[in-house]
Amino acid sequence: MDKNKINRRGFLRALGVSGAAVALARCGAKSEEKTSDAPAGTASPKKASGEMTYRTNSVTGDKVSLLGYGCMRLPTLPESRPDGDNIDQETVNRLVDYAMEHGVNYYDTSPAYCKGFSERAMGVALSRHPRDKYFIATKMSNFSPDTWTRERSIDIYRKSLKELKVDYIDYMLLHGVGMGGIKQLNDRFIDNGVLDFLKDERKKGNIRNLGFSYHGDVEAFDHLLEMQDKGEIRWDFVQIQMNYLDWKHAKASNPSNTNAEYLYNELHKRDIPVVIMEPLLGGRLAQVNKHIEEQYKQRRPDDSVASWAFRYAGTPEGVLTVLSGMTYMEHLQDNLRTYSPLEPCTDDELAMLETAANLILNYPTVPCTDCKYCMPCPYGLDIPAIFAHYNKCVNEGNVPESSQDPHYAEARKAFLVGYDRSVPKLRQANHCIGCNKCRPHCPQGINIPRRMRDIDNFVEQLKQGTLA
Repeated sequence: MDKNKINRRGFLRALGVSGAAVALARCGAKSEEKTSDAPAGTASPKKASGEMTYRTNSVTGDKVSLLGYGCMRLPTLPESRPDGDNIDQETVNRLVDYAMEHGVNYYDTSPAYCKGFSERAMGVALSRHPRDKYFIATKMSNFSPDTWTRERSIDIYRKSLKELKVDYIDYMLLHGVGMGGIKQLNDRFIDNGVLDFLKDERKKGNIRNLGFSYHGDVEAFDHLLEMQDKGEIRWDFVQIQMNYLDWKHAKASNPSNTNAEYLYNELHKRDIPVVIMEPLLGGRLAQVNKHIEEQYKQRRPDDSVASWAFRYAGTPEGVLTVLSGMTYMEHLQDNLRTYSPLEPCTDDELAMLETAANLILNYPTVPCTDCKYCMPCPYGLDIPAIFAHYNKCVNEGNVPESSQDPHYAEARKAFLVGYDRSVPKLRQANHCIGCNKCRPHCPQGINIPRRMRDIDNFVEQLKQGTLA
């Protein structure tokens, strides 16, 4: 086996395939999964067999569905209730029931999601099912400095148990490690004794798995792994952002990001199970440029564009589960087809996706993942919706460089009409005053006010017909 692996790596290098293909090609050693009988690399219809692929947590032995349900973007109602909650509980219940029926057993939420109401909604939906049929993951989301005391942080933890209607948490995370560097890591979790409290809760059985989610400063990531190397703590899992763009090119969109290749390999060599977030980069990899989409369809005509990103994220052996924020039933059903069972990416598919990543970098999309950490805007802007419309138009070729472009009139109409339809006028980019309150909260490090100005200037040039 070792000899075969060496020969295979040498073969991939000879072809010029990226390191991503070498690392990602190691699939299935710890997986309990079925694969298609179709020849490698051929296009074949996805079989919705209903046999979910599961991975075993090498630390605790949990058998976890490869598809995890991310609860940051739950379906909403047109109007909010008096307390501000606008989650559509009936639809959430229906989605959870369908997911459970088809083998999804990992549900990831946070006190910070959906304006603070995600945990409550998931508590209602999941408590209707036997407790031993699902794993609930939530986070110590003590982002605000007024929650950095031990007492306030413990209050957040206690509230999570209450909202989720459980007496133990399956997967508990330190939330957003790295966003404020080592200093904030120490302020939020170390110096105040919060990490020691969570370790004690794990010892008591109130937390079954303890880990962290990482964004930003890699020094904080390395520091927490060094703590394990020194025997100060054991991490049962770690959550990272990984997709075929961020594997080698995370810094291209944000210099403060860290390539997923490094993050994954550091965790995998320590046998720490990896939970994947943002496999679609907030939907960017579900709406790629038309030329790239055509390549995907040529290989697997019955598969969605999104399925390529999900297959990529699920292929490495060290991945425990891949989170997806499935707001609509069609998203859930498509992802179930992808992972029931998973067909791991072949070597030539991995090479194609690396080529696609390089092409995507040439398109001037905004690296927004629709996490909504920038919201609410004090001046009412719908920041994620503005970026989503702009990115959609970039991928569809409707962001002309000048009025001399052959399809200028068509592209101008598509951009302006679509902008007004997708973003109410009072929430568009021209209302940004550059207060900068959104910037510190963006995990992707986007200079949001500058991007708002750029998009607003572009819109005005289209309206006035002055695009050079």
